[in-house]
Amino acid sequence: MPQASGTPKKRDLTVTRLFDAPVGLVWKAWTDPQLLMRWWGPDKFTSPSCELDFREGGTSLVCMRSPQGQDFFSIWVYQKIVPMQRIEYIQNLADKDGKRIDPAAVGMPPEFPQDTRTVIVFKSLGERTEMTMTQYGLPTPDIQIGKFAEMGLNQSLDKMAALFSKA
Repeated sequence: MPQASGTPKKRDLTVTRLFDAPVGLVWKAWTDPQLLMRWWGPDKFTSPSCELDFREGGTSLVCMRSPQGQDFFSIWVYQKIVPMQRIEYIQNLADKDGKRIDPAAVGMPPEFPQDTRTVIVFKSLGERTEMTMTQYGLPTPDIQIGKFAEMGLNQSLDKMAALFSKA
């Protein structure tokens, strides 16, 4: 179905990675706040805080800090959790207290998505794990925010992979 004229072009971003770690460790990277803070965010960004309420219906608050020291918070509201197999959540920008905020209110471009549905699927391959992450309804790469979303996700997953190479 073609998109209406003037409506930002959307796409589903899917990234599949093969990690040199068993599924339990890759799962833990998503469910243990201390591990998640070590890899969340693109290159040169850090994650100084992470409050996980990892259960269906739970809301997590994750902070990403830019190299310039600016904090960006997001909330993840978990829709479905199948241990060691699948995590589904809706992601939104938030303030430091976990209150959802409109991206436009903090200077994001109009194509910045709200209610980003994210699905992560884990597949055990013995001592390795295939993880597929899909974010639905993101801007296409020809729109700057879409290009940065893809780059940031890949850089974050590179940092996750580095965790396992040190394990």
